[in-house]
Order: sequence, then C-alpha cells, then structure tokens
Amino acid sequence: MNISKRYIILNKPYGVLSQFTPDVPGQRTLAEFGLPEDVYAAGRLDSDSEGLLFLTNDGPLIKKLLDPKNNHERTYLVQVEGIPRTQALTELERGVVIQGYHTLPSKARLLETEPNLLPRDPPIRFRKAIPTSWVEIKLTEGKNRQVRRMTAAVGYPTLRLIRTAIKSIILGNLPAGKWRELQPKEIQALSPAPSPIKN
Repeated sequence: MNISKRYIILNKPYGVLSQFTPDVPGQRTLAEFGLPEDVYAAGRLDSDSEGLLFLTNDGPLIKKLLDPKNNHERTYLVQVEGIPRTQALTELERGVVIQGYHTLPSKARLLETEPNLLPRDPPIRFRKAIPTSWVEIKLTEGKNRQVRRMTAAVGYPTLRLIRTAIKSIILGNLPAGKWRELQPKEIQALSPAPSPIKN
C-alpha cells in the first residue's frame, strides 16, 4: 500500500507537548489541533517553548532533519532577562559548555527592536528593575532545552522562546495553534547542506 507523504508546519502554542498523548492527565498535546493521524513531530519544542513544529510521515526525512551533520539550521527568537553584552553573544557563537557538552558554533545577534509578536498566554514573569531584550539565535543542533541552557550559561536567562524557522521553512504569520501543509518547493529546500556553521 502506497502511503502519500505529508509535510506540515504547526505554530505550537505555549504549554503544549510536542506529542499526541499526555505524559500525565490534563496536559495539552498536539491531539487538540486536528492534525492528520499519521504524522509525527520531527524534533521537539518543550512545552514552555512556542513556534514552528514540523510534522511528517516521512521517516527518512525526519532522520535527516535530526542529524546535526546535515546542517539544518534552526532559528529562534529568544527573550532574555537583561541586555546581553557583546562578549556574551560571542560566547554563544563560539559554543558554551552545558551539562558537560560543548555546543557547536552558532549565530547570535541582539535585536535592535522588539519583534512584533502577540503576548504570551500566560505572560512572562515581569520584574520592573530588570530590563528584557530579544536575541536571534541560529543553531544546527537541538539538545534538550539547549537554547535556554546556553543563554543561562552566559548570564541571561530565557523568558520566552519561539522557533521561527527550520532552514528555509519560515513560520511567518501562521497564527498560534494553526497549521498548514508545505508546498513541494519548500520540502526540496530541506535537502542536506554541505557544511556546518563556521565563525
């Protein structure tokens, strides 16, 4: 039986697991969004992270996406506590040690203006005495809670985390909780890249 391949992106809201069944009763899961029954998430976003989640029933493509050697760059918008100094951004780009692991080189830049985003529900914690800022981080790997651990390692805890792109597939203005099927040309753009990020 020939099963047609499906490729979908979802704008995962805060508080939703990247799976279809809860670990404990009462948890929000992907089951509430009316997704096709035969697709699975290629990689994960923690429940307290938001944004682009790629789902498919194409097993070989999932394997390619999750292998760091294929250089599938992921882009995140990260709201952090404080305003990172240049040295902290340089450390993020060179890689930091988290849980005994030295992260691969990445790209990090401080955004000059706050991105145009809807408020999170529930809102982030707010402390009047401590400013917040937004950083764009691009990675080619996806260890457990990696972005949060990286920003904490350089002294700027993450308050809000949104994945906006996987390589050339962009979340765009897709509303939270909504999904769409990808066009063939978007899938072709996910073919492995030749080399990792270099600084």
